Amino acid sequence: MRAAYRYLAYTIDALILLQAAAIAWAVFGLSAWVEDGNTLSTATMESDETPFPEVLGFAIHGISGTVLIPLVALVLLVVSFFARVPKGAAYAGMVFGGVVVQVLLGMFAHGVPFLGFVHGFWALLLFLVALRAARQAGVADEPVERSAGAAAVG
Repeated sequence: MRAAYRYLAYTIDALILLQAAAIAWAVFGLSAWVEDGNTLSTATMESDETPFPEVLGFAIHGISGTVLIPLVALVLLVVSFFARVPKGAAYAGMVFGGVVVQVLLGMFAHGVPFLGFVHGFWALLLFLVALRAARQAGVADEPVERSAGAAAVG
């Protein structure tokens, strides 16, 4: 179970990297498309046509951020109760809570653009917490202390 815990935490990190790459790809594609003389409007955004190929990056960012990462974070939290990783449930709880905050920041940033800045910053913090959780799976259990009255065997 420790290996599953570690794998899930590293998967969160890999998905965060995918998030960053996807949104950068989409924004740079949008920038190039606008520089070519195109205009972005609500009609363009709601159209069934693909205005530029990199628009797929927005979909990747949205789907992985609202479905995939929360699902993996939830599975990590459940696994943490069985993995016997020291402080593993606490780290998994921090990851899951951080993912919930991240999703909410992403949703509300459309109405309050400054939250987009916080959303990006929070992603970096979440990456570090998930990395710490993954590394925690390699930490050995603390030895159980013997009571003073127990006789030494040997």
